[in-house]
Parts: sequence; C-alpha cells; structure tokens
Amino acid sequence: MKRSFSAAATLALFACSYSSQSQEVLDGIAAVVNHDVITFSQVRELVGPAEAQARRELRGEALPAKIKEIRLRAINDLIDRQLILQEFNKNKFNIPDHFIEDRIGTIVREEFGGDRAAFVRTLQAQGYSFEKFKNLEREKMIVQAMRTQNVKSDVIIPEPRIQEYYQKNRSEFSEDDQIKLRMIAIRKAEDGSESRRAMVEEIRSKIVEGAEFQDLARMYSEDSTQDQGGDWGWINRRTLNESLSKVAFGLKPGQVSQIIDLGNSYYLLQVEAKKNAAVKPLSQLRDNIQAKLIQEERRKREDEWIARLRKKAFIKMF
Repeated sequence: MKRSFSAAATLALFACSYSSQSQEVLDGIAAVVNHDVITFSQVRELVGPAEAQARRELRGEALPAKIKEIRLRAINDLIDRQLILQEFNKNKFNIPDHFIEDRIGTIVREEFGGDRAAFVRTLQAQGYSFEKFKNLEREKMIVQAMRTQNVKSDVIIPEPRIQEYYQKNRSEFSEDDQIKLRMIAIRKAEDGSESRRAMVEEIRSKIVEGAEFQDLARMYSEDSTQDQGGDWGWINRRTLNESLSKVAFGLKPGQVSQIIDLGNSYYLLQVEAKKNAAVKPLSQLRDNIQAKLIQEERRKREDEWIARLRKKAFIKMF
C-alpha cells in the first residue's frame, strides 16, 4: 500500500527501526521511491509463496541465491508499481469509488456466493482490514489503467517480421516422427518358466496368419490399453522406453514385431501407420506467431515506459 512520508517522518522511521538494539524490529525500509517508502513487510507479502516453494525445492547454496533473486525481483516490482501510482497522482487522475465497490461486489458475489460477512472474515483471517483490501484493489485498478493508457495496444506486426520469426525458429514448429501403435504386453511366469513365452509365440503366429491384432490384445494383453485393443494412438520416439521405441520405429506399417523380452514382460508391437518428421507450414502458425510478437512488442513498450519513469525518479534500495 502506498505510504507518503516527509523527510522528518522518514528519519523517524529509521530511528524507530535501528536506534535501539533492545527494541524489537517489526519493519524497516526496503526502498525509497521519490517521497514514498517501500517496507520490508510489503516485500514479505509479495514473496511469501515464491519463497515457500524455493525452500521446498532447493537446498545448500542454491537456496539463499534463489531467495535473494526472488526478493530483488519483488523490490523492483514494488518500485515500478509505486512509480506508476505516483504518475497517476501527479496527473491528478481519479478512479471513482463506485468502480472499486463494483469490483469488490464482484469478488464477494463470485468467490463468496454473495456472503459479505464470509468475505470480511476471510480478510481478517489473512490479516487484512477491509480498508486495506479496498486500497490494494484501488491500486491494482490504477496500475492496470495506467498501463493500458501508456502502452498502446495498436501494435501491427509486418508480414516480413512474421516470416523472419518463422524461419529463425523452425525447430520450434517441427513435428517429430510419429507412429500409430498397438501393443500386447504379457507378464512372465512367476516360476521363471517359458510357458508364457510359448503363449506369446502362439499369439504372434495367429496375427501373422491374419488374426486381428486388436482382438488378441483385448483377449490377452495385460497393460492399461487392453480394453482399447492395445491402442497407443500416435506416439513419438519419447513415449516409450528406448528399447521398445527402437523396435517400434523400425517397423513398417502393418508389420508386427518379433517377441520383445524386456524386464518382467513380453511385448508384441504392431505399427498401423507412420508420419515422417515435418515442419508445420507458416499458414497454420501465422496467427500464433503474430500474437506472440504483439505480446513481445507490448512488453517492450511497457519496459521503455517504466524506464522513462525510473530515469526521472529518485530511487534508493536498502
């Protein structure tokens, strides 16, 4: 939440935070943006979920480095936000209260079933007063409105730039080799005998003689695709483990594999169709590429706008 301080008030806050070692430090200054202060508590509110995730996933030296990165990014985000709010106030813009009330009413209606008391209880449980929440929502609306006004949406991407992006990123739009696969998987005998291999050999002989692979898969297969007649659909080389994939992609359409002895099971594979690797044509991708480039251009314009605000401002991080 935005807080305005005179020079005296800023000094008083420093004194409160640091003058006495016996006094518990509840908050402190993370940054100063012109005449406004960003506090450690604001940073903590912003980084809480990200830091918790980092602590779950990282150990050793990687953790403090990640925490530092998260906090630095949060401080910079709060600085940018404060600059936008100051620009809003400097231009004497205004958001009517009824806009904010409408927004809160929508939240109460959509997330709390219209129960305003439940909404207020939830705020209190999270340590927010209604006024604080209202101010936060107001600031969100201001930031969004200022971004919309200063980062124009009338971005036009010329055709040569779309074509250039397509040519430079062809690998991004390529499709791997694919096969349409059916599989029969039968577990080996628990006593170590070859009895089940003999059954698999008989199944394969029936397929070679003209029996439908999917019918025998429904009768005998012991994997999750049994009810679908062993149908794995279209797969690429990364779908199966390396041993099965090598055999599968070596088969011709309509061909059935030899018995594959792998782990605790025997496998039979049949390829129904193949699709060679190919790059999707630009005609199929133009809209997606255009949308991506428009998003990049808007982000660039926003960065340039924020850079101009920063250039005019006094900013100090502690």
